Amino acid sequence: MAFELWSTSLSTINMRQNLWQTKQPNSASMMKENQRMVSEKLEAAMETGLEMQKAMLGMAFGQQTPWWVTGRKAMVPYHRRSSANSRRLSRRK
Repeated sequence: MAFELWSTSLSTINMRQNLWQTKQPNSASMMKENQRMVSEKLEAAMETGLEMQKAMLGMAFGQQTPWWVTGRKAMVPYHRRSSANSRRLSRRK
């Protein structure tokens, strides 16, 4: 999952860079895309923080969760959004 997240993130960054080079920065579609990008990053960060809090609360109550399970759960929100963004931006040519 980490490798796939890395590759989709790079392709998404590349497609957004191309989008920024081909459209005016103050156009309505670019403003909408930039707002969407920021809100999705904030949502993913909050979901990841929630997973980390769940893991820490579980540790406080004696529940032992392996680090790889917690790490995978923490990567899922970023992976889901990165894959969706890559698909969406690839259709947008």
